[in-house]
Amino acid sequence: MHTNRGIFRSIGAVSVALIALAGCGNPGDVTATQQDQGEATSSTLTIWADADRVSVLKDVAEQFTDKTGVKVNLVQKDMGSVQQDLITQVPAGKGPDIAIGQNDWTGILATDGVIQPLELGDAESDYEKVATDAFNYNGKIYALPYAIENVALVRNTKLAPQAPTTWDDMVATAKSVGAEYPYLLQVGDQGDSYTMYPIQTSFGSFVFGQRDDGSYDSSKLTIGDENGVKFAQWVQQQAQNGTLSTSMSADISLSKFEQGASPYFITGPWNISAIQKAGIDVAVDPIPSAGGQTAKPFVGVSGFFLSSKTTNKIAATDFLINYIGTADVQQSLYKVGQRLPALTAAYDQASKDSIAQGFGKASENGVPMPNITEMSSVWQYWNATEVSIISQRGDPAELWSQMTDEIQSALNK
Repeated sequence: MHTNRGIFRSIGAVSVALIALAGCGNPGDVTATQQDQGEATSSTLTIWADADRVSVLKDVAEQFTDKTGVKVNLVQKDMGSVQQDLITQVPAGKGPDIAIGQNDWTGILATDGVIQPLELGDAESDYEKVATDAFNYNGKIYALPYAIENVALVRNTKLAPQAPTTWDDMVATAKSVGAEYPYLLQVGDQGDSYTMYPIQTSFGSFVFGQRDDGSYDSSKLTIGDENGVKFAQWVQQQAQNGTLSTSMSADISLSKFEQGASPYFITGPWNISAIQKAGIDVAVDPIPSAGGQTAKPFVGVSGFFLSSKTTNKIAATDFLINYIGTADVQQSLYKVGQRLPALTAAYDQASKDSIAQGFGKASENGVPMPNITEMSSVWQYWNATEVSIISQRGDPAELWSQMTDEIQSALNK
């Protein structure tokens, strides 16, 4: 956990009108940079969060109110609407001070001017690097990260007691136990390039080039290189042997795994609870390489954005860095979401669980989910092309080349 730095300027006592709740970890101080902002303050922070996170934030909010006198108005939101609501409401002065969101929203929200950078100061080093990198846009960090998620290889330990050392080893083990599928991976009729990305990267194929600081360079579209074509050809082969299919939806792939149709399931932590309820003992491993290079999944990071229109930046920053940014709170958020904490102290604690440790091991090879605005021009063509290849609608090399041209054309607009 990070140590508190600077001196927090008193915001002043106001009346407290919050539900009676339990306490959280020790709060601290904001930095001198934040206290010198000099903006007018209000007596209430409004925070948008989903139902699971609200249940944890109630505890944190009362502790914060008791300490600072600033009330916290928790607004429960459907995560599917938060991004668009921020874009439409913040410019009109109707949005929150703080909102939960995903790192791949960062570019759009920053470009639209509805969020502002968060000054983490020395506390930045207290977080997993992939977490802060994920919210880094044009050299500035735009959110307080709290959770990390990525896909990995979930293994039925009854059918496959040992982790596979290679892709061929995985396929051979599945065949030896008479499995219906060598592995399960959701595709669906819309495609799922996110889930397939670690396999793609094992062929050395990446969407964009990256700068020295790890940020994505949209001027370097690399998905169409020869490694991408090799991956496309592999996808066709997997479709021809019946392993990859657009009929394999998220629900069906989960159901098939629960039925023992394969010892292996490429998926994320969101499916672990259902699998365990089905009575299946599992382990989680890094995804083996199909193409000869290390499989690198996208790492998605959840965090708390700071509104560009907040009138209480001092209090909002204090709440984020010194309350959300504590091991106790991040551990509580982990327990309700089963996503590894972004704060290293809490991450290390959660990783004592073997399942969490497995996802963490896979994330060590991962790359941040792109947060640049240009990704909105990529997903549509990328997913559709993988569907076309799996559906045998043409030569995979030609389809991949056409996709690259379409993406580049969209980027040039």
